[in-house]
Amino acid sequence: MSERRAPRPMQLARLLVAILGGAYAIFPALIVLSAALDTNNSLVGQGLLPRRLTLDNFERLINDPQMPVLLWLWNSVKIAGITALIVVTLTALAAYAFSRFRYRGRRASLLAILIIQVFPNILAVVALFLLLQQFGRLFPWLGLDTHAGLILIYSGGAMGVNTWLMKGYFDSIPRELDESARVDGASHLTTFALIILPLVRPILVVIGLFTFIGTYSDFLLARVMLISAENYTLALGLTLFIRGQYTTEWGVFTAAALVGTLPILTMFFILQRYLTSGLTLGATKG
Repeated sequence: MSERRAPRPMQLARLLVAILGGAYAIFPALIVLSAALDTNNSLVGQGLLPRRLTLDNFERLINDPQMPVLLWLWNSVKIAGITALIVVTLTALAAYAFSRFRYRGRRASLLAILIIQVFPNILAVVALFLLLQQFGRLFPWLGLDTHAGLILIYSGGAMGVNTWLMKGYFDSIPRELDESARVDGASHLTTFALIILPLVRPILVVIGLFTFIGTYSDFLLARVMLISAENYTLALGLTLFIRGQYTTEWGVFTAAALVGTLPILTMFFILQRYLTSGLTLGATKG
């Protein structure tokens, strides 16, 4: 019977790095959880274990009418969900056209999309504010302090890099499938909807998930475009708990932050099997 070999030094080093990395990643989450379950209402000297275990902070989120956290959470989920749906739909159509069709201006369009993504979005905040202000005069439901206007901005800003990412995935699908479908009499729309889309489901999930997360956690654009408290997103509404010099409520803030992670965690658990294939295959061809 062979003896069990001792771990090699390289394996021990990798295990140590993994343990340290995991501890480094989970430590902030444990501090936030401890503060949410503590009545001290302060982060000064907060340890991994609460001084006094309580659920008062979570009860205040539900019962206090002055803290519409659930409304802000719904606003964030609604805005992020609609934005992700729009981005996935338009990006899939654009990527299919760039990948399968050859037409004049195709290369210039791809290059223009790439160049636009080089400039940070912060440069366009003033222009976007003025744009929504003008839209609001013609279409009040699409102006400042509206979710529709914010969705419009988010959708436009996420098109560029996602189009490139999805185009690389479309390029990995054999063109023989398109030719076989055309031989059978299928139109381009039928080929796209019934043959290509089922094969590119992983990249659709990846782009939809990343768009949802980026929109859900955004603060800057929401802070500029939204004015009324009832229209706030969760990221914007949580700042109301920590703005005051003498009325900072870290306990409620951390409790609301934990509640706000539930939609993203749920989506990760449901869609995690698509993430690896969607990211790796989309980067192999361009």
